[in-house]
Amino acid sequence: MPSRRDLPPPPPPAHLREWLDESVVRADRARFLADLSRRSLGLGRLVLLWLVAAVFALGWTFVGMAVMTFESGAGLDHLFGAVFAVMGLGVLGPAGYCFVRGARQERRVHRLLCAWVVAGRDPGTDAVLRAPGRSAVWLVASLALGALGLWTAFAAAAGARPDTDTVGQIAYVMGLGMILWITALLGLAKAATHYSWSLRARTARPNRPRAGTATAPIHPRPTKSSLAGA
Repeated sequence: MPSRRDLPPPPPPAHLREWLDESVVRADRARFLADLSRRSLGLGRLVLLWLVAAVFALGWTFVGMAVMTFESGAGLDHLFGAVFAVMGLGVLGPAGYCFVRGARQERRVHRLLCAWVVAGRDPGTDAVLRAPGRSAVWLVASLALGALGLWTAFAAAAGARPDTDTVGQIAYVMGLGMILWITALLGLAKAATHYSWSLRARTARPNRPRAGTATAPIHPRPTKSSLAGA
């Protein structure tokens, strides 16, 4: 997972952009927006989201085995149940950490996307940022996963039989369905957020310095500078 230092820099203040070469600003804006868009809606992000969900499912499986073992008997069964419970918590803990870290990274990427959108305007570049193919993959995959999760959860509840199914078994299957459903909701939210951002990119107006704001002294515009610091 990329660190904060790997992310593109934020755009310079509006009053400083007034004295930068316009072609340099446009080129940096296009490059950084393309990079951030790939980080936000790339297929790798979808795979990473599903991998984290798979780790959650593995941890929940251990927890479900612990509950079912506790229900099946006493003595040695309780010992195995305790082992399964510890294994489940050992898997769910790192999975939760990875999820929180990924959510923070997503928030930083989204903030940079919104900041660079209003740093200028380039209709040709902004049209490409819509990424309809990647958006469609996120949307279709999330819808399919959500349907599977809902079917799993409701089928487990509707098909439960008191004489054959235990509470642990029903809770385990319904928990797996909920993990799939929540993962699908996150994917749908990602696709919707990107669509909303792409609309903002097409209609954004560059930020201008406010009246009365102190500006930098007038110097000749540099012709070979880069906002990337290279």
